Formats: sequence, C-alpha cells, structure tokens
Amino acid sequence: MIQAQWLIIALCTTVLATSVQTALVPAQDVDIIVAGSNTKTTVPSQVTAQKPYKPIEITEMLVRSEVSLHYVHTSMISEVVNPDPSPQEATFRVLLPDTAYISGFNMILAGKSYKAYVKEKEEAKKIYDQAVSQGIGAAYIATKARDSNQFMVSVNVEGNTTATFDLRYEECMARRNGFYNLDINLHTGAFIPKLEVVVHILEQQKITELRVPEVRTGNEVDATEKDPQNPKAVIVKSADQREVTITFNPDLEEQKRLAEIYVEKTKEKAPSNSYIARGGDNKGNKQDSTVLGQFVVQYDVERSNDGEIFINNGYFVHFFAPTSLFPLSKNMVFVLDTSGSMSGRKIEQLRGAMNAILSDLNPHDYFSIVEFNYGVTVHDMKEADQEPPLKSPTYNSNLNSRNTTVTLVPPTRASPENIAKAKIIVSRLKASGGTNIYDALDIALNLVIKGIDQETEIYLMNQDEDEECDVGFIYDESEEENNVLEPVIIFLTDGEPTVAETNTTKIISYITEKNSGENRAALYTLSFGNDADRIFLRKLALRNDGFTKHIYEAADAERQLQDFYRQVSSPLVSNVMFNYLQEQIIAESLSRNFYRIVNEGSEVVVVGQIKEGISEMTAQVTGLYGTEDGFGRIPHEVIQRVPVQCGNDKIPLERMWAYVTIKQLLDKRDAGEDTINSEKKALALALKYEFVTPLTSLVVVKPNATNSVDVESADKITTRGNPAALNFAAGSSITNRAAGANRGSRRR
Repeated sequence: MIQAQWLIIALCTTVLATSVQTALVPAQDVDIIVAGSNTKTTVPSQVTAQKPYKPIEITEMLVRSEVSLHYVHTSMISEVVNPDPSPQEATFRVLLPDTAYISGFNMILAGKSYKAYVKEKEEAKKIYDQAVSQGIGAAYIATKARDSNQFMVSVNVEGNTTATFDLRYEECMARRNGFYNLDINLHTGAFIPKLEVVVHILEQQKITELRVPEVRTGNEVDATEKDPQNPKAVIVKSADQREVTITFNPDLEEQKRLAEIYVEKTKEKAPSNSYIARGGDNKGNKQDSTVLGQFVVQYDVERSNDGEIFINNGYFVHFFAPTSLFPLSKNMVFVLDTSGSMSGRKIEQLRGAMNAILSDLNPHDYFSIVEFNYGVTVHDMKEADQEPPLKSPTYNSNLNSRNTTVTLVPPTRASPENIAKAKIIVSRLKASGGTNIYDALDIALNLVIKGIDQETEIYLMNQDEDEECDVGFIYDESEEENNVLEPVIIFLTDGEPTVAETNTTKIISYITEKNSGENRAALYTLSFGNDADRIFLRKLALRNDGFTKHIYEAADAERQLQDFYRQVSSPLVSNVMFNYLQEQIIAESLSRNFYRIVNEGSEVVVVGQIKEGISEMTAQVTGLYGTEDGFGRIPHEVIQRVPVQCGNDKIPLERMWAYVTIKQLLDKRDAGEDTINSEKKALALALKYEFVTPLTSLVVVKPNATNSVDVESADKITTRGNPAALNFAAGSSITNRAAGANRGSRRR
C-alpha cells in the first residue's frame, strides 16, 4: 500500500492556464515542482523510456465570475483527458490578480476528489520539508502578466482517465478612473475545443457604464472609451439595469487569431533587452504561442455624493465615491530621479510622460519640479529663458558626494505660460550620478511646509549624514491661501539610495515624522524598472497616506506613468472621516475609517459588524471639498440612517468584510505599524475563511505522488547570476507573494 503524501500549493494570480507534458511519468513516481526555478527534476521509483502514443489533451475550460457589490467570486475549471493507456503528467497553471486571494482548490483524478486546505505557513513548511527530503525538482513558468501572481500544480493522470482542476479565488475590485476593472487572463496552454468565459454582475444600484474591450495582452494600462469593444462578447442586460451577463466563447479559429495578436503586441511592448525564457531554457516559448490574452470587463454604477451603505446578516459595507463635487486645488511636488541608471530610454520616457502630465494640471494648481541624482535641484521656471548647460555635471562614482546648498524656489502657479516653461525644463533633464533619496524627499517636504507664499531661500544641507537634516524654516501656519491647497508628492526612482542617508528604515522614519500635521502631504511612490527597492517604496507610501505603483520597463512606460497620474491628479475630498454610533457597531470589527485624500474616480470602502438587536444604523461622513473658483474648501457632512436587513444571500458582506480586513491588516504590517498584532489577526481570519495569503499556504493530500509548488509574482525579479533564484525550503511556505515585494540588488 502506497502511503499518502502531502501536496503543498502556494499561490496568487488572474489567468487560467492548463498545459500538458507528453513525457511518460509512471504513476508511482514522485515529482516536486517549484514554480520559480529554471530546471525540472523528476525522481522516479521506476524508469521507462516508452512514450505515449496519444498525447494528453485539454478538452474544456470554463471560467465563471460572479460579481455583487463589486466583490468577485471566480471559478476556473479545466478538464484534461489522457486517451493513452499509460499515465501522463498534466500541469495546471493560473495567473491571478495580485489583489486576489485563492479560496479553494479541488482536483478530481480518476473519479476521486481531492480537496485542498489552508494551513498556517509554518505548519505547511514542515510538510513541505518532508516532501523536499524525497528529492527536489523545479520548473520555470515563462508566461506572465503585469500585476499578477502565478499558481502551478503538476499531477499524473492515469491512462484512459480524466482529470478536473477547479480553482476559486475572490477579490474586492478597486475603482480606478471611474470604473471597476475585472481581468481574466486566458493563458490556456493549448487551443481548446470548448472554452467559455461567463461574467455575471448583479448590483444593488443601476449599472450606468459597461465596457467589454477587445482581448488585451495583460501588459497594458486600463482600457478607455477609445479602445474598440469585443465583437465576440455576448451581453445580456436586465430590464432594471442592475444585472448583466457577458459570455465569451472563442472557437479554435478565434483562439489562434488572438494568440497571433498577443505575440505581435508583446513584441511591440517588450523592452529592448527582454527575453521570454530565463536561464537558457526556451520551453516557455511554446506556451506563449497559445496565450490568448486578458478578457476585461469594466463597469460603473449609479451613485450619489452621500455614499451607499448595505447591511446583511450582521455585517455592513459603506461605499464612498462622490462624483459631482468640485475638486481641491493642489500643490503638486514632482520628485524625479535623474541618476545615471535613468539614462537612455527611461529618461526619454520620463520626459514624455511629464510633458503630458504638466498639461493636465488645473489653472488653480501650484507645482514644483525637484530633480535629484547625487544632489538635489528645485527648478526655477526662469531657467527656461536661459540657455541650457552645455554638458551634464560630472560625477565621481567612487564618492558619495552631493551638493550642500539647494535653492528653494516657491511653488509655481500652473498658468499656461509656466506650464510651457516647465516643459522646456523637463526636456533638458539628463541622467547622471548617484541616488540621493533622503535629501530629495526632505526638500520636497520643506516645499510643502513653506507653501506658496515663501520667498526663494538657500537650503543648507547637513554634510554629516549621521545627523538629521532640517532647515528650520519659520512660517505662518495660519496662511489661508496655503491651506486651501492639497499637498501631493509624486516620488519616482529606479534604484536604491546611494548618497547621503542610505538606510531605508531611517529614511522612512524621518520622512514620516516630518510629514505630519494638518498639512500632511499624500506621498505616492513610483518604482521604475526592476532595480527599484519596491519594498521600501511601498512602506514609504503606506506610512504617508499614499500608495505605490510599479512602472514596468517597457515600450509603454510613458503611458503607464500618465495612467498613474490620472488616478491621483484630482483630490476630491480631504480628511474624510467615517463615524458610527458605538452602541450600534462592534468597534474592533471596524476597518480603516479615516482617509487623508479621496481622489476623483476612486472609491473608499469601510466594513464592519453591527451589534445584535439593532434595527437601524446611523453613519456620519465628514470631510472638505473644493469650491467652483478653486480658491477655497467647503465642509462636507453626510448623515445616513439605514434599516438593518437579514438573509439576502446575494449580498456577500461577511466574506467581503474578512477580505478587506485582512488586506488592511497586512498593509499595517507591511508599513511597520503594530506588526505582531496585525499579523496575528490577519492569520486568524485567513484560516477561518480559508484565504491563501502571505501568511497561509494551501495543502492537499494526494496518493501516489508528492508535488510541491511555490507561487511568486508573475513579474518576478531575477537575482543577478542566478535567474529566478528561490530558497526552495523557505520560499515555499509563503504562498502569496505581493507583486511589489521584490527588491533589486544593484547599487550605483
């Protein structure tokens, strides 16, 4: 009797892919597959050279997404048939959105079902170590998509039998630029006779906008109204406009056409030094020839400035996304890396993106351009009237030197004349030198603190890097005109700090402490390319009321930058507080309820639990929004009373509450706030609701074979000298690797 073995599955992604390998693998063999390496090893108990006469086939793939209140349950089912008498290996691959949590996985092999279970990562690691002791193999997955994670499991399919894989995941869709975006990647691994995608949306409000663009590569910015719609998608809407079903059934001919388009588009967008398969193994190229792309559904619902509250079975969700308020005028500080590593196409793309971004500034906005490399420069618009320098400043790479004085130029009004001058200055940006992140951010905050009424001053930077550097300005906090501007810092870098303070923990602590008070700036960070320290930039943004975005080094990087700016360019409401009566809600169940800024086109989601016996819930929302003339702020207050409902299965509030709470607890952990407590609470919820998170792993018992799979970001950054290197034993216990949690090792 063969002893049952443990199969560990780690995960996180948005595409479904089942591929097959025709090399015969005896049923009693032990395979350990680890996604993320570039080799594959099989440890057989019996060796045979016989090859199957009939290759294994993928006969069916069904993808179904159920959407309610912008919360998505997706099921991906793939059926594989082995028509040969001999057993063969089948590999099930999935790309999931980086915001999704896997919530279930089932395999049916030879008519028997095997269910996966969620375990705490340390417990799963012990099981994994037992599997590793029997032999280690590895396989690299070449197919990828931006902002995705990947999942893979390989199993033996007995001769003349069928295998069925069923993976389920959940996510709460974020609203970007006025739309919810549902992405389903179709990386099928083969052309499939029966391929069907069904998206069913049932909302409590009327669906006012719906787009189903043509299948995309998955490596593009969000589709817009200018993109052509998918002619093969069948859309059925209900009479009350609250329900819609979208069905996509590409036949074999259409699948081949989409695959050809995908290959061509991928070549166009790839960076000049890109490659498909790493480590010299080009097996991934075969898989790419069957990638169809990304099926996308975009929609929005009817809403009011007051927000919407839904209650069901003891849980509530509060959506807030005002649409008809005047935006706040802003003081925008662009902090741009022009170090030596930005040379070539990256600096060209930065110039192009900034040219478009400057054009989008509103007439009542103010802005500053802070350039940094080994030193820091605050650009004066008068520079545009002068001749540009004949050559770039020189930099000695052996010295961490920097300029010790910086002229602090007051923010500039975004008038047409000043915008034109700023574009001239941006066109002259050149890359050279090191990366002085500390001083650049420090000076950006000084510009925010000083506001628009400052006089030009000389900033004396501290030359002792062990001492904190602060200019000690005297300014009047009561300046009314300064306080009507919303301070926003956009910080872009492609590397790690190499000049002045280089300890990222110290940088975060200093900047966060300095960025405080009523005029606290929202700090958004952009990591450009593979060498940026994405963990540092994510933590910096989380600690300073912003978020981070990765800019992929590709032909469309300029568009990526512009798309990011669209998301943060219009702060609509500031200092937004959600208040609820203590006698009505369970206080410890409440998610984050204060937001420094709510941007136009986005949405805030607050969730919690209500106490038993409550028949009505009262909520208050307060904040500030802009005036029509752009020179003031108006208090915004909304009080809502909502009757308590029970028993509506179409409103999945409990799982939404768990999902949002886990996400925010992990954000607090990643930001370094209440790390132990946040992690403990997130783990308990993940185990209770069976979500695969960075704290949990997926484990399944399957006889006859042991497969061990790690999941990594689909845009995994390679380690120099060892492509896609992973610590197999330690890495496999962490199943959900955030797409932004990779860090380059280069220093300049």
